[in-house]
Amino acid sequence: MRWVVYVDMDAFYVSCELRDRPEDRGKPVIVGPSPKIERTRGVVLSASYEARRFGVHSAQPVGEADRRCPEAVWIPPDHAKYARISDEVRAWLSACFDPVVAHSIDEFAFHLDVNTAEEARARGEEFQRGLREELGLPSSIGIASHRILAKIASDRAKPGGIVLVPMDPESIQIFLGPLSVRAIPGVGPKTEERLRSLGIEHVEDLARHRRSELRAAVGEWAGELLALAAGRPRPDPVERDGPRSRSTDRTLPEDIDDPLEIEGIVRELSRSLASTLAQERLRYGRGGIGIKWADFTRVTRTHALPGRVEGPEPLEETAVRLVRELLADERLGRRRKVRLLSVRVERLAPALHHPSSLDRFDAEVPPQSNSARRPSD
Repeated sequence: MRWVVYVDMDAFYVSCELRDRPEDRGKPVIVGPSPKIERTRGVVLSASYEARRFGVHSAQPVGEADRRCPEAVWIPPDHAKYARISDEVRAWLSACFDPVVAHSIDEFAFHLDVNTAEEARARGEEFQRGLREELGLPSSIGIASHRILAKIASDRAKPGGIVLVPMDPESIQIFLGPLSVRAIPGVGPKTEERLRSLGIEHVEDLARHRRSELRAAVGEWAGELLALAAGRPRPDPVERDGPRSRSTDRTLPEDIDDPLEIEGIVRELSRSLASTLAQERLRYGRGGIGIKWADFTRVTRTHALPGRVEGPEPLEETAVRLVRELLADERLGRRRKVRLLSVRVERLAPALHHPSSLDRFDAEVPPQSNSARRPSD
């Protein structure tokens, strides 16, 4: 039996910091620019589960987070450290399986060939224990027949759990049915609103509608939603030919350092690039941001999306989050102004047959025979 294992590292930035600061374990910890040091428009990058109990969450303005949890321990972000530890996690997993696909800095997927669901769960427990004992990092794991199901399962497993979805369609329906449609990767607020207008709030509600009704709300993705609700999710083939990347940039007439102005330009560039991709009928699987500072030095950062997607929303959200991280780092350091901004997409593939902006998953990791070694305890 071939399973997809989806490993999602818990509160990753915080967990990376706590490896170096074990004395702060069990405390509310927030990674982000501290409002206690200076007034800042920065946002929370990561919060421990102890802090989340106070209503603190990622992307929240740090001032609000401080009001909700005044006793929190604030730690400035160290993205070089997080990238290095992400590489450690991938290398650790790759010692057992190949290929291991990194879907973001803290999410990884790979195939597992075992005979029973019980064996799959036991192996998942080994991976989870090994990550904690050898790398000092907690994780949540989803195991299912398709990557999209394994991703949803890993979300339901948080924090620190394992959710396995049996392979038969009836079990998949039982698992997905009561979940909100927002649990489906790519169903954001706008898509949820369109589905709600049809009386669809949960995954099981999809099955009560005709494809033609759903098509009016989500285009040709309707067929895939119905297949998912029926417990038979469709794979999304990986296309390997064609262009690999696209980018757009803007040199500013004057150097700027206003975060809101910078974000506004990044949003414009993202929408412009997404429009170009739509005209070329292309999807993208990774978004990135680049900055040239006033001293002519450059910095870039990219983020892998859960799968190849279309439309402006995923790119805009990713680019804005990345530029916020870069600006937060800069406020802690040299405080340079911005001379040029660029937005980039990579992992391009031909678009599907509809103009949706829904996040989409690629096909499962290409089947490969592997003799997986069990991680050492």
